[in-house]
Amino acid sequence: MKVIIRTDASIEIGSGHVMRCLTVAKNLRLNECEVIFWMQDLPGNLIDYVNSEGFRNIFEAEQADLYIIDHYGIDKEWESEIRVFTKKIAVIDDLANRKHDCELLLDQNALPYFESRYDGLVSDTCVKLLGPKYLIMRDEFIDARRLLRKRQEKIENLLVFMGGSDPTNETMKILEALEDFQFKHVDVVVGNGNVFKEQIREVCEERGYYYHCQINYMAELMQQADFAIGAGGSTTWERCYVGLPSSSTIVAENQILTTKYAEDQGAIVNLGWHEHVTVNTYKKLLGKLKIEGLSVSGLKITQNKLPNSWVYKILELIK
Repeated sequence: MKVIIRTDASIEIGSGHVMRCLTVAKNLRLNECEVIFWMQDLPGNLIDYVNSEGFRNIFEAEQADLYIIDHYGIDKEWESEIRVFTKKIAVIDDLANRKHDCELLLDQNALPYFESRYDGLVSDTCVKLLGPKYLIMRDEFIDARRLLRKRQEKIENLLVFMGGSDPTNETMKILEALEDFQFKHVDVVVGNGNVFKEQIREVCEERGYYYHCQINYMAELMQQADFAIGAGGSTTWERCYVGLPSSSTIVAENQILTTKYAEDQGAIVNLGWHEHVTVNTYKKLLGKLKIEGLSVSGLKITQNKLPNSWVYKILELIK
């Protein structure tokens, strides 16, 4: 079965769409599907990285048994036009702000009233996979959840990851704030799309922090960390999934509702909208880090009995 995934990564878009689509692609490949990506050659794209993971990229439509679309810029009009190339369409979304022409829609986010968010936006026959029951998780995170450790109250190991591209340059704010604090171990993670990555690397080398760029072992770092400073979005659920206490800075509008919901559930510390988050904000966070209750709440909000059960629903469309 041939599957084409239409998505993009760039400095502006970030890397989240492509990274979660890679997880989808690998699961489908394990089930004997030929998976191809369709990504544009944008500044900060991840085409080479996706190629290194064993998937080729195309730049125009081809015939396929299934198209999977994970793109905020695509809606019902584009999806209807692509039907000359496929009989089945699946959409991955988390905005619920536009109509879709698809047989399946997946939105993994935990939100108030998530069950009814897409009413009127998809057909009555569309299969809707909604909520954290359908989290898209890489195998490393699933394995990490099976090997949970109790975090100590004394925070010695700190993890910093503000998303693959970090367009608001939160990482440099955090590094400036960290000048006033000492931790036993600090991991700083960036993606290839981060335009400040060389500057960040130099600061890490000067201070003895551990610098990581475009990695595939994030779960390992999360297991080792006592606390993480992160952005909103899909990595929030990854941190919760492995029981890692963390803060979230909202760096995009689509993160507002999910970050607020995670905060209301006691799973994260919400620092708010990035324009209002300063170096001093991070200093205040670092000066009174508390993890009580965060790990338990994060695990509760992300519990699911069968990890990546969405793959079986997708396969049902084409088998």
